[in-house]
Amino acid sequence: MGKGDSTEAAPNTTSNRSVLEEYNYKVGKVIGTGSYGTVYEAYHTKQKVMVAIKIISKKKASEDYLNKFMPRELQVMKILRHKYLISFYQAIETTSRVYIILELAQGGDVLEWIQRYGACSEPLAGKWFSQMTLGMAYLHGKGIVHRDLKLENLLLDKQENVKISDFGFSKMVSSNKTGHSSPSYQRSSIFSQVSQTYCGSFAYSCPEILRGLPYNPFLSDTWSMGVILYTLMVAHLPFDDTNLKKLLRGTQKEVTFPPNHAISQECKSLILQMLCQAAKRATILDIIKDPWVLRFQAEPPTHEIKLLEVMFQPPNTTNAQPLE
Repeated sequence: MGKGDSTEAAPNTTSNRSVLEEYNYKVGKVIGTGSYGTVYEAYHTKQKVMVAIKIISKKKASEDYLNKFMPRELQVMKILRHKYLISFYQAIETTSRVYIILELAQGGDVLEWIQRYGACSEPLAGKWFSQMTLGMAYLHGKGIVHRDLKLENLLLDKQENVKISDFGFSKMVSSNKTGHSSPSYQRSSIFSQVSQTYCGSFAYSCPEILRGLPYNPFLSDTWSMGVILYTLMVAHLPFDDTNLKKLLRGTQKEVTFPPNHAISQECKSLILQMLCQAAKRATILDIIKDPWVLRFQAEPPTHEIKLLEVMFQPPNTTNAQPLE
């Protein structure tokens, strides 16, 4: 069958296989399912590597996903190259499906790990959180927001290093609407951008999203990071998400820590800086410079800090100098 994949009568698996075989992929077992597609393990017979293939059915996917979110996801993934982010290899589109070929993380996800083993030790939580922080610093440094950070989207490789995945809600935040053309103004003003689109999972969502208010997507990512760190340390979510009212009430109060978990004061303090109202909330630059996070970094994140400092430079509207 040609690349058109037009014989719809063929069963899904057959048509999937023939298209993928043309590109030298041998499909294996299902490793995940989403609203519009399924993720398979596969083997690239020429390059002799295992990959993950996300197969999206155009018939099942919503117009909004196909026309807005999926193109954004592909646009974002094509420019990302970082050791703590899942790598994108290739996208293949046919009349009825889209195949997204990605790096395979063979260690499952962090949610499964916690469900199996319970709360992390502080050194392990520190390792995973500091790896996620580097990945997020890279993203935010490029003016990209993730908007769906959660434990299921933190995958693990064979060495149990974190790989941030699922860029389905991610977005390049551009600031060309501001009317200021200088690069320094554009870079800094993206951090005052607001989003209107509700994204992500309620349990990981900041209070401003839950209230349906316009929100700063960079700060919504750092709130989600706070929920993740809390959950790594105590093996349950910080707020009761059984209903929206309870969840909203919970997010208005300062989060409390169960007494039976030994959590250092530095770690608690960092969590509180992320799980607070937007005006006081830590940015990714605050987090990457935090002493608790630095303690777990293999090497000082000097490069990431420099990039972020350029991004966060307050706009000097009177005499903005180009930063190129």
